[in-house]
Amino acid sequence: MADIDARPEDALNSDDRKTRLGRIAFRAWRRGFREADMVLGPFADQIAPTLEDDELTEFERLLDEEDQYLYAWIIEREPTPPEFEGPMMARIRAFMRAHVAAEVAKGIG
Repeated sequence: MADIDARPEDALNSDDRKTRLGRIAFRAWRRGFREADMVLGPFADQIAPTLEDDELTEFERLLDEEDQYLYAWIIEREPTPPEFEGPMMARIRAFMRAHVAAEVAKGIG
């Protein structure tokens, strides 16, 4: 009986997570700043589904920042404020380096 009771909650949690990931992807792809879209969108598609809830919260917190600042922090053109410098920013930077290199190898740029 416990298995039956657990399934609806698991399905709800899964649906909630899918909805959350969908919102994150929308925000990441539609920044209004193409360079940020090209890093954050693929990151949201490829990496966000593998993140734990607290990591998703940190990613969402970064998405709340203005594009010009966030992108400058990602490419390290500007110093990242201490409250945003951490494992999530490091993951985004590593992803950007790998993603950009892969796209350039395909002939983009």
